Amino acid sequence: EVQLQASGGGLVQAGGSLRLSCAASGFTFDDYTIGWFRQAPGKEREGVSAISNSDGRTYYIDSMKGRFTIFSDNAKNTVYLQMNSLKPEDTAVYYCAADRQLIPQTVVNTITWRLADYWGQGTQVTVSS
Repeated sequence: EVQLQASGGGLVQAGGSLRLSCAASGFTFDDYTIGWFRQAPGKEREGVSAISNSDGRTYYIDSMKGRFTIFSDNAKNTVYLQMNSLKPEDTAVYYCAADRQLIPQTVVNTITWRLADYWGQGTQVTVSS
């Protein structure tokens, strides 16, 4: 059974940090690109960052550069999103998705990722001011 499980969300004050996890099972993790997305209330889902587990390449949406770091522990089949200097506008439900064909740069295109191989459930991140 394929599972992609996001966790690690919570309530944090502005300026604080959170580390999200995306744990995968049931597929060959090393062959996939993992993308992080988020959706705030009343807004469209947007890409955040992505990593290729096959070659380690990463990509960040501009507004996340310098604050967020994506990394993978292939031994644990888990991708992490370290989020620092959080802002109230980072409040959203965060999702992870996996695709064998897409490259990290495509995370900017949420329409493309709608057809990703696997999606996990979301984890809520709330940043208070």
